[in-house]
Amino acid sequence: MSKSLKRVKSALFAADPSLEVIETDQATTAKAAADSLGCAVDQIAKSILFEGELSGQLYLFVTAGARQVDLELAALLAGEPLGKTNAARIRAVTGFAIGGVSPVGHLTEISTFFDETLLKYQKIYAAAGTPIHVFGCASQQMAGLCQGRISAFSQ
Repeated sequence: MSKSLKRVKSALFAADPSLEVIETDQATTAKAAADSLGCAVDQIAKSILFEGELSGQLYLFVTAGARQVDLELAALLAGEPLGKTNAARIRAVTGFAIGGVSPVGHLTEISTFFDETLLKYQKIYAAAGTPIHVFGCASQQMAGLCQGRISAFSQ
């Protein structure tokens, strides 16, 4: 078992021992994950990271699978202009490779915003640290697990 998957499983167990990690087919996109799980694409919670252009801080936006982060709205929430960050920085800060970034179990604390669109669904799924593992739970529970500020930032 990878270190990333172990970290996510540990974080989930600490929060709620009933939460389970599910192994899927290769699920590096929201559509692939939804197809594998038999759910709507918007039930997949994507973890998107941006870097503050002034602070260099990373911000995590957990958004519904078929939606995109509106960079202007995201920058207003972060309080600074945002730009892309690179895969090496994402791995160094979160401990996850792109395609498996989980909203929980990061190496360091990250300011997190949670897409209000996800609240339309009773159950949602997110990456669990690898491209083939996810976990599912109630949308409100996931917002709490990732300590995400529920916000409107997607389109």
